[in-house]
Amino acid sequence: MATGILVILDDIAMLMDDAAAMSKIATKKTVGLLSDDLAVNAQKASGFASSRELPVLWEITKGSFKNKLIILPIAFLLSAFASWLIIPILMIGGVYLAYEGTEKIVEYFFHKSEDKDVTNQKTIKGDAVTLEKKKIKSAVITDFILSIEIVIMALGTVLEESLSIQIIAVSVVSIIATIGVYGLVALIVRMDDFGFKLISMSNEENALVEKIGRLLVSTLPKLIKVLTVVGTVAMLLVAGGIFVHNVHQIHDLLHGIPSILGELIVGLVVGLITVGLHLIYSKIRGNFESEEKSLS
Repeated sequence: MATGILVILDDIAMLMDDAAAMSKIATKKTVGLLSDDLAVNAQKASGFASSRELPVLWEITKGSFKNKLIILPIAFLLSAFASWLIIPILMIGGVYLAYEGTEKIVEYFFHKSEDKDVTNQKTIKGDAVTLEKKKIKSAVITDFILSIEIVIMALGTVLEESLSIQIIAVSVVSIIATIGVYGLVALIVRMDDFGFKLISMSNEENALVEKIGRLLVSTLPKLIKVLTVVGTVAMLLVAGGIFVHNVHQIHDLLHGIPSILGELIVGLVVGLITVGLHLIYSKIRGNFESEEKSLS
């Protein structure tokens, strides 16, 4: 009896050792995507009132955990029974990310003044809650796409292992992706509050503390702007990478240029196509609705 228990414990220990080793490898393989995830989500979580930053971030974090709970079982089932579906799902997600990134670029260059007017009008009307919910929903959807990419890449590093090790290793990566990324985002968006706290604590004897506080306060807006740009580029890179690595014709076409440039170009081209199609659809729908109203 005792010998049987010892054998079971030994098997569990070996399983955990193997899972820990594979988790480390999978995390290394996905570290690039995790950095993209950080940039994208820091951009998504910014722009709220100070008192709403952490509540909003908590809602996005809960949405991220729910995303992982949905994605992980489906990923394991697809890997076992319908692996051919994984790439089409990734490419649909790539189209969405390319659209999101390109739409932000188009809005920045062509609709900046219009967006400000619309934002001011909505704020005057007291529609801040609706805008907040809309941004949270958008952040959770983007997290869903990035989570699929992270889970699939992590799963790809452990496909030769047993199902139990796959489950443990990919789940560990998913937990790190959520807690690590959103923990860092929380630190970033609360940087100015920490700076103000240091300023309030300073006096003539510790002028250095005040300087550090003022540096943190002045750095946050610049950091958010940088992360906004990085987040937009990251979405285009992830989207382009999905197509470059899974469509042989695109990969061969861009063989002679640096991979990061090729992925950015592909992401931007896919994004411009989808934004263009969306604009055409919106215009046709608007005309159709106008005709219906005139007839009624």
